[in-house]
Amino acid sequence: MTLDRWTAFILMGICLLYGYTAWFNMDAGLAPFMQRNPIWPSTFPKLLSLIGLFTSFIILFGLERSEPVIGDIDYRRLHEYKLGQAIGMLVLMVLYALTLKPLGFLVATASFLILGAYILGERKWIIMIPVGVIATFCVWYLVSEVLEIYMRPLPLIFKLGS
Repeated sequence: MTLDRWTAFILMGICLLYGYTAWFNMDAGLAPFMQRNPIWPSTFPKLLSLIGLFTSFIILFGLERSEPVIGDIDYRRLHEYKLGQAIGMLVLMVLYALTLKPLGFLVATASFLILGAYILGERKWIIMIPVGVIATFCVWYLVSEVLEIYMRPLPLIFKLGS
């Protein structure tokens, strides 16, 4: 079995477990007034599990392939791909998740965007820094001020608005 079929097989198992939880466990504790609603908290997870199962079956039985395409990933040649960048981005994502609360949204997100662009190959600091800072501030402003969802903007040492 090829790598994509093994991945689809594993994804199918995850979707089965997720679907079982969504169909049988999530709705058991619903309040009586919510049981008459047309959309329950488990509606989206149910749809996700069905879409995941459908996609897994298509890949598992090879219905999506007509012939090999030049851009397909060959698992026997993984050493030729840019694994360093991929692993670097994964490590950076984990660090971002760990530093989001202590550093605050503005510092953590701007750092993530700037370092992520550097890992992916951008070397123009004069572009990376303003774009990262402006994008971070715009997202923070929209979420915090427009949607009124509080996100700690600054590091914990400032203790503002907690």
